[in-house]
Amino acid sequence: MTAVHATTDALIAAEARHVAHNYSPLPVVAASAQGAWITDVEGRRHLDCLAAYSAVNFGHRNPEIIAAAHAQLDAVTLVSRAFHSDQLGPFAEALAGLCGKDMVLPMNSGAEAVESGIKVARKWGTDVKGVSDSTIIVARNNFHGRTTTIISFSDDDTARRGFGPYTPGFRSVPFGDADALEQAIDGNTVAVLLEPIQGEAGIIVPPDDYLPRVRALCTEHDVLMIADEIQSGLARTGRTFACDHWGVAPDVYLLGKALGGGVVPLSAVVADRDVLGVLHPGEHGSTFGGNPLAAAIGRTVVDILERGEFQQRATDLGAHLQARLTALTGRGVVAVRGKGLWAGVDIDPAHGTGKQISLRLAERGVLVKDTHGSTLRFAPPLVITADEIDWAVARLEEVLT
Repeated sequence: MTAVHATTDALIAAEARHVAHNYSPLPVVAASAQGAWITDVEGRRHLDCLAAYSAVNFGHRNPEIIAAAHAQLDAVTLVSRAFHSDQLGPFAEALAGLCGKDMVLPMNSGAEAVESGIKVARKWGTDVKGVSDSTIIVARNNFHGRTTTIISFSDDDTARRGFGPYTPGFRSVPFGDADALEQAIDGNTVAVLLEPIQGEAGIIVPPDDYLPRVRALCTEHDVLMIADEIQSGLARTGRTFACDHWGVAPDVYLLGKALGGGVVPLSAVVADRDVLGVLHPGEHGSTFGGNPLAAAIGRTVVDILERGEFQQRATDLGAHLQARLTALTGRGVVAVRGKGLWAGVDIDPAHGTGKQISLRLAERGVLVKDTHGSTLRFAPPLVITADEIDWAVARLEEVLT
């Protein structure tokens, strides 16, 4: 930033000394937040157009979610799964109902949900399909997390390089190409793991016939369709799940981020009993998975989603955001993609890299994040207003001109 203040400078320096350098954050130090706005330690306000990669879909410190958290903090927060809590059953019932499924496997981070989904698919392949050497098909340019197994089927050299040996059992095909997927399926295939819309890749929306064909192929070949809706789900795209845009119901939903209401880590694998029923005591677990605090918050999030108000906001305001961004095409913007309040904006390299543009926007009070060199991602909290969208896009126009 052009003028870094002493407190900001000192706190960033402390992070640099004592926190592993596995991120390269914008030089903004948050002190408080409300709705779509973050206030830094110097008292400057910033419009959050990232929403913690969709973890804060319902706004910073959403009053309904915060009230549920406060109430549960005064009761019980953690018992492990060694015995029951009064929050887990109602949360799982509500989330299963939202997904149209039977059962929930509660975890914490999104990567844990993906890892758990992989384990479930392999166990299902062994116990139900009778496959001893299973293969899972994934899409190129995917992003499902950064654990050792997940980076084994990643195309991101930064995430992979130096972390081998890699986990076998995955086959990668181009995203959006159902013909390539069909050719990759064989007798050892137990699952297809996809993001319905690829987030980290730059908000890549597939052709309209793609997900319906994936669904049909999985059904035809007795293969589990696993939808990673950790970023795309829970109202971000204008539907409860991005798959809903194409009328597709996967066998397994992987959920996270916004499921914790921007308060706690909470993720889940959601599927019918014939899939999740393959797990037995001792085969999988998590001390914090499904803890009472997270379950109380998660149930509140499900209640909010059942009302549909945020899906409608993402639809209406998303159309406004997409139109405003698209109007910049040819004036520093090369292309705009997205669904709902989720947009990938390709910047003309003549105007700077994505990182450079995000830094210039931060100077003007707009927080976005770059990806793949020249792409900016816009994913504001769904409580943002049309006027705030206009203000943010105007700042982008300033930066580009």
